[in-house]
Amino acid sequence: MMYLDTILVPFSIFLTIGYHGCVWYHMKRVPSISGVSRKAWIRQLQQGDDKKAILVVQSLRNTLMGAILTASMTTLALASLAAIANSTFIANRLLTASHLHFDSDTPIIMLLKYALPSMFLVASFFCSSLAIGFLVDANFSINSIGDASIDSGYGYTMIIMEKGFVLAMAGNRFFCMAFPVLLWLLGPVPVVLSSLAMVCLLYKLDFVETYSTPLR
Repeated sequence: MMYLDTILVPFSIFLTIGYHGCVWYHMKRVPSISGVSRKAWIRQLQQGDDKKAILVVQSLRNTLMGAILTASMTTLALASLAAIANSTFIANRLLTASHLHFDSDTPIIMLLKYALPSMFLVASFFCSSLAIGFLVDANFSINSIGDASIDSGYGYTMIIMEKGFVLAMAGNRFFCMAFPVLLWLLGPVPVVLSSLAMVCLLYKLDFVETYSTPLR
């Protein structure tokens, strides 16, 4: 059954990566409503709107807490995966018939089963950590808008805030992409099914239907 691993698992990985590539290309062509709204926030801050300033800081705080949560969960998942991999490779002969690798137990396949999800989790932690730094910097920059002694203009604030939001989203998506690959421990079929389910769910979240007539 090793041929299923070589066909279904790469298909699942390319499916999720290709979907996110299409989303990125669409976002480059058509700016998202959230990105346009964030730019409008910063412009209104320059006009001295205190209510909008409070709203922006609260929104940054929520995104910052989400990035911290993702980084923390990624660390726990990596530690758990490392412990399982260590136990499996030490007692490989004793665990041959266990549910962790009943489809194939060649050394290369076993290595890939633990290495691929680890790569996605490391990428998630890296993006989330960078997002935390950018969002903290954006928070300070927003609070200093209007201070004549600090020359942090609209352009700098907008750039670091957008980088923070994009990296936070990337960290979240890498974390989501790691779970279908983790199911490879149970076989290649769960990987395909979970990848298809994840892409369908993310499509509903990423793309909003437009209506030609107003809703009633």
